[in-house]
Formats: sequence, structure tokens, C-alpha cells
Amino acid sequence: MNILILGGGGREHALAWAVSQNPKCDKLIVAPGNAGIAQVATCAALNAEDPSAVVQFAEAEAIDLVIIGPEAPLAAGVGDRLREAGFPVFGPNQAAARLEASKSFTKEICDAVGAPTAAYARFTEAEPAKAYIREQGAPIVVKADGLAAGKGVIVAMEEQEALDAIDDMFGGAFGAAGAEVVIEEFMTGEEASFFVLVDGDQVLPVGTAQDHKRVGEGDTGPNTGGMGAYSPAPIMDDAVTNKALEEIVRPTMAEMARRGTPYSGVLYVGLMIENGQPRLVEYNVRFGDPECQVLMMRLGAQALDLMQACAEGRLSEMTVNWAEDHAMTVVMAAEGYPGAYEKGSVIGGLDALPEDSSNMVFHAGTKLMDGKVTANGGRVLNVTARGENLAEARDRAYGMVDAIDWPQGFCRRDIGWRQLG
Repeated sequence: MNILILGGGGREHALAWAVSQNPKCDKLIVAPGNAGIAQVATCAALNAEDPSAVVQFAEAEAIDLVIIGPEAPLAAGVGDRLREAGFPVFGPNQAAARLEASKSFTKEICDAVGAPTAAYARFTEAEPAKAYIREQGAPIVVKADGLAAGKGVIVAMEEQEALDAIDDMFGGAFGAAGAEVVIEEFMTGEEASFFVLVDGDQVLPVGTAQDHKRVGEGDTGPNTGGMGAYSPAPIMDDAVTNKALEEIVRPTMAEMARRGTPYSGVLYVGLMIENGQPRLVEYNVRFGDPECQVLMMRLGAQALDLMQACAEGRLSEMTVNWAEDHAMTVVMAAEGYPGAYEKGSVIGGLDALPEDSSNMVFHAGTKLMDGKVTANGGRVLNVTARGENLAEARDRAYGMVDAIDWPQGFCRRDIGWRQLG
């Protein structure tokens, strides 16, 4: 098979790493890729958000399957154009991608099917939004309606923080994504990420994980795209998983099909769980980043078989074979992230690290310059390891972190702290 993966972050490196291990994979191209991805695939300079360019490229390279990593190409309709041209695609069409591209759309769907989620209100102007915040009080959650690269959610513990978030969003801090704002009840409990594959009809659970969104240890400081993750999520026991499927996921998928926009691809179900009851935080229409890294470590080569079956509508034939182990990924970020940071610093020590089914450094924001790996983003490396238990996975991951020579980088030292203490 000739396979094209769209994207260039840590998620796409993990996908490429898993796909490349499958004997079905003859040729693997990742566009645009990064310095780490170049070690397992051919990187191509291609605008992944330009449907015409992607279709032309796929035709020229005789691609048999396109795997779309990030949300932006999905929201831009790249999957639609590829399907029209006859290519199997892993990822939803533009209409179904609204589950992530519009927070208010997701709330409408939840209302229609009675899925448990936070109480909310929608606003297109600042003053009514501020009045609502003053009426509700803090803590409260303010979300830009559209795509904001994982940063358009403000969990405000103080009323003033929420009011400031309204000014930022309507002031253009998140571009068009902030033209409409959704304000939600602050939900208490433990958060987990639940991943299912959907082929328009079948729903197949493929894993659970827990992410660490805040930049500081002990889950303090501003939200980020994610500072680390581990899998599986202990709180997602069979009872909670079944409730999430029957009360949230399956009704949502049925409603999408009823509306004429059946969902196909991976669905990331963000959940808040309290007293055994899951409530929906958000949907994402792609693998989480960095959750994908721990899932791919545990899935390995079968990930390609699952994604291909999903794209071809054959999920009913598939089962997921899990190793009874744990995985953890630690994000190394550029100093200053999620605020201003500098690019171009050299990262040393990577060549000496193991690369196997239990230990991998997935590159997120890296670039090869003069033969050296350099930082080219905010989140730069995903240092990932497996172990028989979470403590072993943690020790391996941090052992690799300590071997990396990058003074301009930092990481949280407490990934998994809720489980490990």
C-alpha cells in the first residue's frame, strides 16, 4: 500500500511510526512532516489544507489510503475532495467535522439526544456574555466556538479571568474562532479521553488516556495543547466506558447519521467523570496530541489495519488486540511556551536514545538544520515509553528525558501524578 499522512506534529510521527511497522505499508509519505518523521517516512512539502493540491499529490503518488492527522484539513474539506476523487480516507468529512469545529454545534447535538454535558449559553457579543458570567459566578469555562489549536478554552477560577477571556476572544485573540463564544458550567470530577473508531455505522472503542493540559506541575498555570499523557486511563473502567458509549457516543453518531452527515474516522471523546457518571466535555474529530503517542505505542502495527477498515467501512470485521501494559509520554516544550518562545535551539543526545516498541521520542516541533535537530515549535518532543505498570513507564520516559541535551527546553516532572502520587 502507498499511504499518505497529512500533518507534521507529534501525533503524525506516532501514526507514521505505527503504520511503518505494518508489512502492508510499501510507501509512506507524510506532508509536511518534521525531522523525526523523516526517519520513518518520506516528507513532502505540501499544503495539507489545500484540497486541490492534496488530491493532485495523491493522484501523482498513486496513494491507496490517506490518513488525516490534524483538525484543520478536515474542517477545510480535504477529506471530502479526496473521497470525491475516489481515495479511501481516514477522517470525517467537513460536515461531520463540525463536532470539533463548532462548540455550539456539538451542544445542539447533545441537546437533541439528551447526552449528559455541561449547562451552557452561546453569545456573539461581549456585553451579554459578561452579564451572564457575573450572574453565574466563577469557576466557569469560556470557549471560543471555533478551532483554536487546543488553546481556545479558558477554565476561569476567578470571575475577572472569565471577563478578560471574553475581551480576548471578541477582541480577536483567536481570530474567527472567537466570533462566537460558548460559556459553560464548570464541571468537577476527573477528566479522561476516550477514543473510538466509527465507519458511519459501527462504533469500535480503541483506547483510553489521560492528558495533562496545564503547563505547571500539579495542574497549575495556563492551558496548553497538552504536556503529557498516559494510557490506559484507570478511571475508564467497564461500567464508565459502557455508559459513555450508550449515553453519549452512540446517540451522537445516530443523530449525525439521521441528519445526513454520518461520521467516519476517529472520535476523541473528552469526558469528565464523577461518581461513576461520565459527562461530555468536548468532541475532537482526530486523535488527541499527545494521547495519540501513547495509544500508538500500545497498538503498534495493527493501527494501520484498524484505520484502513474504518476508511473502507469494514469495522464490524475488526477487533482491537491490546497488550496488557501502560504507556506514558512526556512533552518537552520550548522555554516560554504556551506564551512566546524562540525557535532554532539545537537539541542534542537524541541519537543515543533507544528506538523500539517500548521506547520512542516522537518529534512534534522539530526541523533539521545543517544536519542538526533544532526546535521549531512550542511543543517540541514527546518522550514516550511503555512498561508493565505506569510507574515503570514513567521511569523509562523520564530516564530518556534526562538524557536529552536541550537547555532551552522544559517539561513537567509529574506526568501521571494523580495515579502515582
